[in-house]
Amino acid sequence: MIKLLLVEDNEINLDMIQRRLRKKFDIIVARTGLEAVEKAKSDSPQIILMDVGLPDIDGLEATRRIKADPATAKIPVIALTAQAMAGDRENTLAAGCDEYEPKPIEDLPRLLGKIEALVARSGPHDVDPTAG
Repeated sequence: MIKLLLVEDNEINLDMIQRRLRKKFDIIVARTGLEAVEKAKSDSPQIILMDVGLPDIDGLEATRRIKADPATAKIPVIALTAQAMAGDRENTLAAGCDEYEPKPIEDLPRLLGKIEALVARSGPHDVDPTAG
């Protein structure tokens, strides 16, 4: 099962996304940008769904920090944001996000396709050699 780090500070959004994804993914949760950076390193997720609007450092800064660390740089990040204005997609990609998905998530198959493509493309960099 793919290990997914879900970064979301809103409890309603967190619950909704978890319910939609928990059958397909092993979900780890972070509620702040700093916690996301820590869990990206400690839990070695295969992909990160990153809320952009977070209470301490925003999701873009958290992504920059994750991508700047050689231990986590190759983990794909999909930005999740309610900010669907012109230029927002470009801003998330410039921060290091690999993809962008507007919230609320209305097209789950599209999101799942993005996750599967990014995980397949990223390769086995995050496989734990001590596992199983």
